[in-house]
Amino acid sequence: MVRTTRINLLTVSVILVCVGIVMIYSSSSIYAWERYGDSFYFLRRHLFFLFAGVALAFLAMIVDYHFLKKHAHHMIWLALALLVLVLVPGLGREVSGAQRWFRFKFISFQPSEFANLALIVYIADFISRKEDKIKMLLEGFTPAICMLGVVALLILLQPDLGTVIALSVVVLTMLFIAGARGKYILNLILCSLPALYFLVFSVPYRRARILAFLNPWLDPKGMGFQIIQSQIAIGSGGVFGRGLGHSQQKLFYLPAAHTDFIFSIIGEELGLLGNLGVIVLFLIFIQQGLKIIKNAQDRFGYFLALGLVLMISVKAIINIGVSCGIFPTKGLPLPFISYGGSSLIFDMVSLGILINIARGGEEYS
Repeated sequence: MVRTTRINLLTVSVILVCVGIVMIYSSSSIYAWERYGDSFYFLRRHLFFLFAGVALAFLAMIVDYHFLKKHAHHMIWLALALLVLVLVPGLGREVSGAQRWFRFKFISFQPSEFANLALIVYIADFISRKEDKIKMLLEGFTPAICMLGVVALLILLQPDLGTVIALSVVVLTMLFIAGARGKYILNLILCSLPALYFLVFSVPYRRARILAFLNPWLDPKGMGFQIIQSQIAIGSGGVFGRGLGHSQQKLFYLPAAHTDFIFSIIGEELGLLGNLGVIVLFLIFIQQGLKIIKNAQDRFGYFLALGLVLMISVKAIINIGVSCGIFPTKGLPLPFISYGGSSLIFDMVSLGILINIARGGEEYS
C-alpha cells in the first residue's frame, strides 16, 4: 500500500511538472521573444532548473532522511547566514525594490526557499527531541517560536511578507499537531495582529495591494491591474478555454503570466476544466501526502512529511486564491508549475524527501 502511495505521489507530481513545462512555454514565449529575442528563453532556463531539481530529488530519495535530522542545526544556521548575506549590498541582487536573490552569472538563488526547508527540518527535529516538553511554554513552545521569529524577521527585511505568512502557518500547524497548547498559539496570533497591521499599512505598496484587493476597480490601471487582468483571463476561458496557446492576456496584459499568475493563463487557455484539473491534482498530492505522514516510521519522519506537505499545499492555495481574487497579491509561485528556479528545485527536493519517508514507512511496516 505504501509503495502504491509513493508511485501515486510521484505520478501526480510528474503530471504537474509536465503541465508547468507546457504552460510556461505557452505563457512566456511571446514575452521572451519581445524582451530577449528568444521564445524559448524562459522554457530553457526552467528545464535547466528542473533537471537540477530532479538530480537533487533523486539524492534526497536515496540518502536516509535521518541524515537531515543529524544536520538540522547546521541547516538552520546556514539558512540564517544566507538570509543575512543576501541583504548585504553587492552580494544580494535587488529586483523591483526587493533584495531576495543571489546572482551567479545566469543563475539566481533565493535563500528564503532553502530557509523554508531548513526551518521545517529544524522544527521536526525539535518536536521529535522535545516530545514530552512541547506543551510547556518555556521549554517547548517558546524556543521553536523564537527560531521562527528570527527567520521571519530576516525574510521580512528582503521584504517578502507572503513567504513569512506561509511559513508561519506551516510551523504553527506543526506545533499544534505536536501538542502545543492552543491558547499559546491563539495568544501569539492575537499579539501578532498589530505587527501584521503595521507591516501591511505602513508600506505604501502593501497598503495599495490590500485596497486593490478590496476593490480593484478603484485603481484599474495601477495596483488593481493584475487582479482585474487575472480575473478577465480566468473568466474569458469559459468551461473549455480558448485553446492551448491562444491566451490574449499573456500578450502583455497580465504581468507575471508565467510565474505568479500562471493559473490564470491555464484557466484562459484550458478553461474551467483545466483549472479544476490542476486543483484535483493538488488534492491528490495532499491525499497521498497524508498517507505518507500516517505511515511514517518515527516522529521525526511524521513531522518532516507534515511540514513539507503543508508548505506545498499552502503555497498552492495562496497562489490559486490570489489568481482568483480570493487573497491579496502575495507573489508566491504555484508549486511544480510556475517558472522559478529556487522554488522548483526545493519543490523537487521536498518530493524526494517525501518519497524517502514513504519508503521508510514501507520498510517499517
